[in-house]
Amino acid sequence: MAVLNQHSQYVRSIDLKREHITSYRQFPMNLPVIRNFQEVSLHPNVTYIIGENGRGKSTLLEGIAIALGFNPEGGTLNFNFSTYNSHSNLDEYLKLVKGGRRPKDSFFFRAETFYNVATNIEEIGAIHSYGGTSLHKQSHGESFFAAFTERFQGEGLYILDEPEAALSPLRQMSMLARIHDLVQQGSQFIISTHSPILMAFPRAKILELTEEGMEETTLEATSHYSIMKQFFEDKDRLFHHLFQ
Repeated sequence: MAVLNQHSQYVRSIDLKREHITSYRQFPMNLPVIRNFQEVSLHPNVTYIIGENGRGKSTLLEGIAIALGFNPEGGTLNFNFSTYNSHSNLDEYLKLVKGGRRPKDSFFFRAETFYNVATNIEEIGAIHSYGGTSLHKQSHGESFFAAFTERFQGEGLYILDEPEAALSPLRQMSMLARIHDLVQQGSQFIISTHSPILMAFPRAKILELTEEGMEETTLEATSHYSIMKQFFEDKDRLFHHLFQ
C-alpha cells in the first residue's frame, strides 16, 4: 500500500450541517471554532488540531471520531462500551466527506479515557493485539506506546487526542517514527496535541484553534514552538518576567 494522496485518503474534509443548527448559544456550538467554522480540507497523511486549553480541540476531535462511528471513549470501530457518558452532540452537526477508499484498520485514542479502553480490551480478551502484556501492568507511557506499536497495523485511520500525555520526549520522537512508518503503509492521522515535537512531522497540516475560529499555520508560527524556544534559549529572562 502506497502513501495516501488527496484522491485516496479516507477523510477528505469537514464542514458543518448549518441547516440543522438553531442556536450558537450553548456548548459546544458557542465555541469560536464552531461559530466561525469554515469547511476545512484534511491532509492525506497527518493533520494536527492545536490550540490553547478551552479552545475545543478535544471536543472537535471527539465529534469527528463519533461522526465516523467510533466509540466516544476510544478504541476501534468495533468497540461498544460506555463508562461515563460525557461527550457532546457535536457529531450530529458535522458533515464529513470521505474518500473512495475505506481503511482496513482504525483506532480512536484518547489519553484521558485510555484506562477504560485498556480495561475493555482485557474484558474482551484482545490483549494479544497489544503485545500480549496487560496494559494495566505497564506504566502509563508503556501502555500508550504498546497501542501505537502493537495494535496499529497500517492502512488505517487513526484519531489521536493528546497522545503525548504520558510519553517522554524520547518516546515522542519514537512516535514520530511510528507515524512515518504507518503513513508509508497507507494510513491517515488526525491528531490533537500540545507537543511541538509531535507537531514537527514533515509536510503535515497544522490547524490552530483561536479566539476567532480556526486557521492553518506552521510549526514555527505556533505559540507552542515559540514559548519552548524562548524557554530553552533565554529561560532566565523568562523566569524574571514570570516570578517578578
